[in-house]
Amino acid sequence: MNTLRADLAIIKNWITPGSRLLDLGCGDGTLLRLLRDERQVTGYGLEIEPDNIIQCVKGGINVMQFDLDAGLPDFETQSFDYVIMTQTLQAMSDPDHLLAEMLRVGREGIVTLPNFGYWRNRLQIGLHGTMPKSRALPAEWYNTSNIHLCTLDDFEQLCAQRNITILERCVVDYTHRVRAGIRFLPNLFGEIALYRCQRGPAS
Repeated sequence: MNTLRADLAIIKNWITPGSRLLDLGCGDGTLLRLLRDERQVTGYGLEIEPDNIIQCVKGGINVMQFDLDAGLPDFETQSFDYVIMTQTLQAMSDPDHLLAEMLRVGREGIVTLPNFGYWRNRLQIGLHGTMPKSRALPAEWYNTSNIHLCTLDDFEQLCAQRNITILERCVVDYTHRVRAGIRFLPNLFGEIALYRCQRGPAS
């Protein structure tokens, strides 16, 4: 029996059964299949890679080929309960605009991102003077898709500036587990963060 990936379990627990959902950069559709089967969600995935689209279709996932850098102009305001983006926001050319679009199209947004403030990243820059590589950021600086890396504090400051309320936050290590140090100093010891947020003050 396969063990459910810990980050998917966290997201699943944030989703109300029967919701409408849009998954941005949905990959092979793993999350959408999980939420369809265990939370009875309906919705779509947006993906740009043809091989991933084929896997989505084979899994019965509604998927459209889409370049997220174009924003979400084809989707009406508040047409979904949730818009999800996992490990993709930092790869967008205009991440603050896409975050705003997520919260226009969906009543809530769920975002996961690597934490550039993780202590090993700081150490590599401080001691070696080179761009860091880690389990959460394995690529070289010249071939990474991550063009807008940020720390947890950076992301939360952006939310405050854009009138975005963070409803829940879960900061974890690379295995998506919460460790003791993360609870006390999340921006130093956390490798990956998961956020559930909405536009304006919490209702």
